[in-house]
Amino acid sequence: MKPSSLFRSLIAAACLAPALAADAPVKLPARENFHLFLLAGQSNMAGRGKLDDAARKPDPRILSLGKGGEWQPAVDPLHWDKPAAGTGIGKPFAEIVAAKNPAITIGLIPAACGGSPIASWAPGQFFSQTKSHPYDDAIARAKRAMKDGTLKAILWHQGESDSDPKAAPAHEKQLTELIARFRAELNAPDLPFIIGQLGRFPAKPWSEHREAVDAAHRAVAAKVKNVRYVAAEGLTSIGDDLHFDTPSLRTFAKGYADAYMQIAGPAKP
Repeated sequence: MKPSSLFRSLIAAACLAPALAADAPVKLPARENFHLFLLAGQSNMAGRGKLDDAARKPDPRILSLGKGGEWQPAVDPLHWDKPAAGTGIGKPFAEIVAAKNPAITIGLIPAACGGSPIASWAPGQFFSQTKSHPYDDAIARAKRAMKDGTLKAILWHQGESDSDPKAAPAHEKQLTELIARFRAELNAPDLPFIIGQLGRFPAKPWSEHREAVDAAHRAVAAKVKNVRYVAAEGLTSIGDDLHFDTPSLRTFAKGYADAYMQIAGPAKP
């Protein structure tokens, strides 16, 4: 396995992390009250929504793991995969889950890589667009976070880069194997895994290959324990018929939160 680019970026991270991290040192809760969520997949999980005041507003009970492995107040953009990173699913998801359970603090672990095909989410695979090892880095970041908290779920949005004749037929098998690999390596055999539907925008009808990837997502959610599929019907794009806009990402986040809480059960008082 190639060395994770997480560790190669430690020195540069201080100047790249959001400035708020330096201004607001954080105090971590007890490990059992620090609920962690890994954000993985490609650009719609990283987020390309327009930043606004709500996206930039920190919440003392919602933290994110910075590029250098430090905890900081969660403000968008959480990701740094590409310069276009903006508002995403993670922060509004965390706001909903935190509101349902006042006893916890949420820790978000950004690990999505815009444009990454599912084949790049395997041990040792390098993805040139983001100059990173998507799977290796996600595992390294999750294990770093788990020193402080308890991993509760993986939020996944990916498949646009696999909607072609070569990749689509293998998508169900690859996704099933990826979930099993995540769970085994993170020692969490029943870890919830939430899959978001790809954007379906009227101006750009789905190809047969996009339909095949969607069918794979639905099939995996139906067959694999503690996996859920979240619909994105009716959501709108930023104008490129590919990436969800900010209001849609917040609606989508509610679907992810509802799916997670169906698995996790009611919050403990």
